[in-house]
Amino acid sequence: MLQGTVIKSTGSWYQVRLESGEVLPCRIVGKIRLEVEKLTNPVAVGDQVELTLEPGEERTGAIRNILPRKNYVVRQSPRKKHELHLLASNIDQAIVLVTITNPNLKVGFIDRFLLMTEPYEIPTVLIMNKSDLYEEEDMELYEGLKFMYERIGYKTMLTSAVDGTGLDELRELLAGKVTLIGGQSGVGKSTLINTIQPQLDLRTGEISDYSGKGQHTTTFAEMYELDFGGAIIDTPGIKTLSFNNLEPMDVAHNFREFFERSEDCRFGGACLHRNEPGCAVKEAIENGEISELRYQNYLVILDEIEDQNYWERHKN
Repeated sequence: MLQGTVIKSTGSWYQVRLESGEVLPCRIVGKIRLEVEKLTNPVAVGDQVELTLEPGEERTGAIRNILPRKNYVVRQSPRKKHELHLLASNIDQAIVLVTITNPNLKVGFIDRFLLMTEPYEIPTVLIMNKSDLYEEEDMELYEGLKFMYERIGYKTMLTSAVDGTGLDELRELLAGKVTLIGGQSGVGKSTLINTIQPQLDLRTGEISDYSGKGQHTTTFAEMYELDFGGAIIDTPGIKTLSFNNLEPMDVAHNFREFFERSEDCRFGGACLHRNEPGCAVKEAIENGEISELRYQNYLVILDEIEDQNYWERHKN
């Protein structure tokens, strides 16, 4: 039995890097017991797997077992709304990459991404890319968002592949760790990765003049080793993030500043911070201690989950 790390998933076949360094195309053989139910993909990039060599002239492997995961990032499948898609596993940190302009920033996406990583206490860094394009009002928005997210514990930074802003800091952040990088299409993820690791030569796309949105350039998640140590897992451009795996209370507990204040709510950890009396979170919002913007994003996600999951929760 050989052991290796899944570095690419293409649906039915997986690229596995063996401990020797050899990369072997592998497929799943037999039934594999899943940690997560309702998965569209039982094996994820980052998984440690056990495999055997298949007979034949071409060297291929058969994945026999997935070793226990220390963590994983899962989201609602974009194609099958009742199933889950495993983005990656066994990661040390995550980066949510956004831009303020070209394409325009959607703050709600940031909070949705954090809702994927927070349940597993995966350190997540917010990077605002393409800073060379920012006008004065864009920089004012950046400073406001930096204050909002750093005061609740999320590191925030600027980068630009054009003028080199933040690239040394980014390399330092990535060195020696396995990092999941995610963002919406068009935010310059592939260009940024190519700049810090030119030999990867990832395919890049342009912003559509018609829609103002990015074009998908990454089709499947893939892990790349960095020559200065560590590895990155590049994920397909994410259009939307929904959560059929969460209940309303899961959302309340994973907006970290809400959870910290909830012990002072009249109903404690059972408070959803909407219309309940004696809510410490709503009081903190009124006092400016918790962001009104984060709260509005929270309410939108809460309503969406309640609407989507109502039948599931009440089927018994």
